[in-house]
Amino acid sequence: MINVVLVEPEIPQNTGNIARTCAVTGTRLHLVRPLGFDISEKAVKRAGLDYWHLLDVRVYDNLDDFFRVNGDENLWLTSTKAKKRYTEADFTDGCFIMFGKETAGLPAWLREKYESRCLRLPMISNARSMNLANTVAVFCYEALRRLDFMGLT
Repeated sequence: MINVVLVEPEIPQNTGNIARTCAVTGTRLHLVRPLGFDISEKAVKRAGLDYWHLLDVRVYDNLDDFFRVNGDENLWLTSTKAKKRYTEADFTDGCFIMFGKETAGLPAWLREKYESRCLRLPMISNARSMNLANTVAVFCYEALRRLDFMGLT
């Protein structure tokens, strides 16, 4: 299983698309607060997220809470500032792929602490970034490809 971690996601539509990617791939979704939206059962139903029941979603109060529960082994971070391309990662079963919030990415202290585990998508030099939901899909499917799409038909 792959684990997708969203740190302080802000845009509900992005998280909805990411949740669908996680649902269809059997990927666990981790959400680190604060969230820019409501994920209560009522809000999810109102948004028409009929696949939400297929998700294994874990919610954390903050990054400290996330690391206390999960540790930092098998962790990959994503950043437009990373030196390594996503194709250089050694994705393994149970790995965690962490993504930052849409407006600011991951905190600098986190990128610095795990610099050797930071990955980027190649882009033209004057592009700022790619949409978060699309980025998650690229990383998720690359990790699953490395695992021979374990459990998927």
